[in-house]
Amino acid sequence: MCANVIVAEDDAKQAELVRRYLEREGHAVTVVSDGLAALEQARQGAPDLIVLDVMMPRADGLDVLRVLRSEQRELAVLMLTARATEDDLLLGLDLGADDYMTKPYSPRELMARVRTLLRRTRRDGDRAEGDVLRVGTLVVDPVRHEVAVDGTGVECTPGEFRLLTAMAAEPERVFTREQLLAELHGFDRYISSRTVDVHIMNLRKKIERAPRRPVRLLTVFGVGYKLMDPLKGAARASAR
Repeated sequence: MCANVIVAEDDAKQAELVRRYLEREGHAVTVVSDGLAALEQARQGAPDLIVLDVMMPRADGLDVLRVLRSEQRELAVLMLTARATEDDLLLGLDLGADDYMTKPYSPRELMARVRTLLRRTRRDGDRAEGDVLRVGTLVVDPVRHEVAVDGTGVECTPGEFRLLTAMAAEPERVFTREQLLAELHGFDRYISSRTVDVHIMNLRKKIERAPRRPVRLLTVFGVGYKLMDPLKGAARASAR
């Protein structure tokens, strides 16, 4: 599974280490050392993935991420950071990062994360047109990376989209936080189940008419979350 990868890292030794590991796996790698160069390379090329350091000169990784997502560029983003606080990690995920690793990290684990992200991206891209997912009036199109509620388009971050796609593929299934976290990012010792709660909160703001009284994306107390057709839920409630 060869891919075009940008490594945006201002530490020359770290960048060279990551480049060697990626090229060993057959990927074409471009290394840049500042945020503006990362944006320029992402716009000029057709990268499949960017390994993006947070602390960089000229523009930091979070600013680069904001611009990439505002331009709706469909590439996977794996953030690298020395910041280990939960709030920093959640901010990156909320801005649209697909995965997050904290320094120091194992290069072998980094390659495993890259493989997972690329498999997931290819899998989503290979879905057939008939795989549009419908849960009541909520429609998720994995091919076009589109979400609509009651016929109105909804903008989702990549993480939100992946979570919603997983749940829409199995409506009414109760997903634990750990299952959703694994679907989103894999397991990282610095990311807690609160990551999932943040995504759920943001999704409710986008797909629910009254986010504080959800009828689609429901909490199953003590277990996790499930996605429902609100009409089916109302019908069952009235039948009791």
